[in-house]
Amino acid sequence: MKISAEISLYPLDSEYLSIIKDIVGRLNQDQRVSCYTNTMSSQIFGQFDDVMDVVKEILQYSFKTYGKQVLVAKFLNGDVEPNQIKESKHSLEA
Repeated sequence: MKISAEISLYPLDSEYLSIIKDIVGRLNQDQRVSCYTNTMSSQIFGQFDDVMDVVKEILQYSFKTYGKQVLVAKFLNGDVEPNQIKESKHSLEA
């Protein structure tokens, strides 16, 4: 089953920007999933086990390496990767 996840990390550290850059870099290098990052969050797409493993591993690494932080996550049981969404007449209507 494919899923989509959106995560936002909030390190409780004055060096938060370098922490976020490290975590985002690690997410984008993982070949098990597709990852898109913008200024607000990272979206992760792939098979259920792969997405969950990546989130678990990156969170564990981040907690052990950088200490206290908040991770906000949303999960959707479907593939809404930007290049996978098929536009229809109805999706374009307001």
